Amino acid sequence: MLTGSIVALVTPMDETGEIDFIALKELVEFHIKSKTAAIVAMGTTGESATVSVDDHVKVVERIISFAAGRIPVIAGNGANSTSEAIALSKLFTNSGIVAGLNVTPYYNKPTQEGLYQHFKAIAESSELPQILYNVPGRTAVDMLPETVARLAEIPNIIGIKEATGDLERLAHLKAILPADFALYSGDDETGCDFMLQGGHGVISVTTNVAPAEMATMCEFALNGEKEKAKAIDSQLLPVHTNLFLEANPIPVKWACAELGLIPTPKLRLPLTTLSEQYHQSVRDALIEAKLLP
Repeated sequence: MLTGSIVALVTPMDETGEIDFIALKELVEFHIKSKTAAIVAMGTTGESATVSVDDHVKVVERIISFAAGRIPVIAGNGANSTSEAIALSKLFTNSGIVAGLNVTPYYNKPTQEGLYQHFKAIAESSELPQILYNVPGRTAVDMLPETVARLAEIPNIIGIKEATGDLERLAHLKAILPADFALYSGDDETGCDFMLQGGHGVISVTTNVAPAEMATMCEFALNGEKEKAKAIDSQLLPVHTNLFLEANPIPVKWACAELGLIPTPKLRLPLTTLSEQYHQSVRDALIEAKLLP
């Protein structure tokens, strides 16, 4: 089981919107040196919803190549079409990734039975381990713990990224899931408490800009060293909150560019760069967290 700080990696782009593979390689090296536990390539923070399938696959393949076995790579392979998610899952089977990350289908609002059948079909389409991803604030559908428990019976469904920010939900999941089912927070603001209460890690936006700090915080939290973990988490709190002033990944790409981690904060439409009114707020958060002088 992967544990600790897992980065939901941004996808750097040049001013024309093309993938910047030079910057991408540098990001992979940055996270390896910073002791990030794993990389999620082409998750929703990586703009999977707006890139072509061809670019999606290229980014994952390049990250696997750049990582060269030094850091585990998870690939986003979710979609609101079951057939598209299955196609991505098959493409990534035997690619070198350790798992696929599957967001709940967005916009079409399936029932709990629909969610079960969707993820069951993906899991049965290949032997690739699959991590579920529940983020109702973005998808308009909430996968309930009882549905997760049904899916956990499928051998290659190995975990969930739970992004409700509801710690009572974690307690419910822990009570009904096998002990070896991985529980990851998808909410940076509550991620520390999530691990202190028995979660296994956080798939994090903040880790893009503070990988070393997040790695250390996660290590303390997983070891039950509450005071040390909370001290780092408190330092990072302005970042946790201000990276969501506009829709993710708009603020985090701007912050990455401000820190010199990527050349530009460019995104693909319909996403646009961070509104000027929020520039100082994000900059101040980076300063307060001691990420900028």
